Amino acid sequence: MSAGPRPDRLVVVTGTGTEVGKTWWTAAVARDLRARGSAVAARKPVQSFAPTDALTALDASVLGAATGEPPETVCPTHRWLAEPMAPPMAAARLGLPPFTIADLVGELHWDAGTAIGFVEGAGGLRSPLADDGDTRTLIQSIRPDHVVVVADPALGVIHDVRLVVGALAQRSLVVALNRFDDHDPQHTASRDWLADRDGVDVVTSPSALVSRWS
Repeated sequence: MSAGPRPDRLVVVTGTGTEVGKTWWTAAVARDLRARGSAVAARKPVQSFAPTDALTALDASVLGAATGEPPETVCPTHRWLAEPMAPPMAAARLGLPPFTIADLVGELHWDAGTAIGFVEGAGGLRSPLADDGDTRTLIQSIRPDHVVVVADPALGVIHDVRLVVGALAQRSLVVALNRFDDHDPQHTASRDWLADRDGVDVVTSPSALVSRWS
């Protein structure tokens, strides 16, 4: 990160894949923490999207609405890539120069007094984030206090979570099951297996993290 201040609590949010709800989950937790009086901030080091996507639907806009920050603060505008591919692929497609994890880390800036700072990756943990690394590389570089792994609780989630957890040597790791339905036996059985057999810290609602961190 930049040489400036670091949040009191630094959280990286990643996922088991694309479209699992990372941004929704991050925004929900940040919004509730802010409502409780915590000074929160969110950063999206780079975002890629379809050219037809509405500005308000972009990840940086959704996160900024939750934290009270402009989207340009959440993600610097030169990292807005209007091509729906993994960021380094999108940059190449758009004819932009390649960038590294170190470039992205150097652009992470936080206001003094930030209690909780969220950094959201792109796609899943091993999806390309820069020309030389992915969100796992980012985690190794900035050494967050916590990693939140967002996952879809549907059939296959145990396999997906095991792959991500196995790829991370992170002591404080939480798996967030998005769109969890406690009336769905598949969802509840997967949650219980991950928690009881694999020893994974599992939460099923943003409020569970809010209560821990507020």
